[in-house]
Amino acid sequence: MPPSLDLVAPAIGVVGLIAAGIDAGSPAWLSVARILVGAAFLGAITDAMLLGHWYLVQPGLARGPLLELVRWTQWIWPFEVLVMLIPLSEGMIAVLNGTIDDEYGGILGWMWATCAVTTLGLLLVTRAALKERQYSAVMAATGLLYLAILTAFGTDLVARAVLS
Repeated sequence: MPPSLDLVAPAIGVVGLIAAGIDAGSPAWLSVARILVGAAFLGAITDAMLLGHWYLVQPGLARGPLLELVRWTQWIWPFEVLVMLIPLSEGMIAVLNGTIDDEYGGILGWMWATCAVTTLGLLLVTRAALKERQYSAVMAATGLLYLAILTAFGTDLVARAVLS
């Protein structure tokens, strides 16, 4: 079976995500962007964490694929943060400056910001850990990715909850 057929399911998924984004609200372009970027962000971090866990079971695996997933997550991170910040009058900036009330005295806005910054920090430290040659470095990287998946979900889901 040709490997290109592996792209059929993701293509159908993207069509579904676009439809969900259009249905989610106005402006449609922003809803679609948030859903597509969020899916890519959470998908990449989840795949990295799962692959890191697999490395614990199969210690002889090459680290290249894990490093690539961590790199992809780092590249997607700024877009994830950006789509949650815009528009300035209705995005997470408005939550942080109090224009949008999160009904918790602003703590959800600061929780989101903390999750966003911490996710990036954990990804950077994970890459640094994977540069070490010892097997314990892979164990450390996997633990860091476990933490990063929690903060990544906070980055995406807290913003969605507050902005919905």
